[in-house]
Amino acid sequence: MPTPVQPPPQADPPLVGDHLAMDLLNTQARVDGADADAWTSGADVLHWLARQGIVPAAGGGSVDEAELLARAVDLRAQARRLIVARTQGRADDPAGLNAHLHACPATPSLERDGAGGFVLVRLARGDAVARLLLPVAEAVAGLLAEADFSLVRQCEHPDCVLWFFDRTKSHRRRWCSMAVCGNRHKAARFRASRRDGAAG
Repeated sequence: MPTPVQPPPQADPPLVGDHLAMDLLNTQARVDGADADAWTSGADVLHWLARQGIVPAAGGGSVDEAELLARAVDLRAQARRLIVARTQGRADDPAGLNAHLHACPATPSLERDGAGGFVLVRLARGDAVARLLLPVAEAVAGLLAEADFSLVRQCEHPDCVLWFFDRTKSHRRRWCSMAVCGNRHKAARFRASRRDGAAG
């Protein structure tokens, strides 16, 4: 009996957004002309969160991966809707995003800092999934409330759908990555100039 061919593992979504909210949107991309979702399981979401430095708290209980996937996909959809609306000069209803923020209330707590002093920390009180997604929801809320939205952009390459927050000094960033889409644009321009030169 022949061994079934396993599909190749999906590559990690690129972390080119320069903002957690942008990298959240970039978990949906276009690969070889087809829409692709980097999240097909809760394990995918956990892996992406770990790449962002967000890991389950020790002793925080087990994470229901199916629930994590469902809530992470909903958070991403809420973020996309609100961010796209804002780039178009509209303010959409934040109730869906607020549901994620309210699922994990945080309480201030005074803790010893190990050097004889104290530090004020916030303790999240939601379930394990809500605690994992809270930093992402807060990043989206912070972007919507505080960012200069003229710096929230999508890559200009016509085959790319990735987002980024332009932190460059000149604020003239055009590509998700100069190494990928920037080079693809330069190569296409070079080929076009050679064709025009040959035709002339």
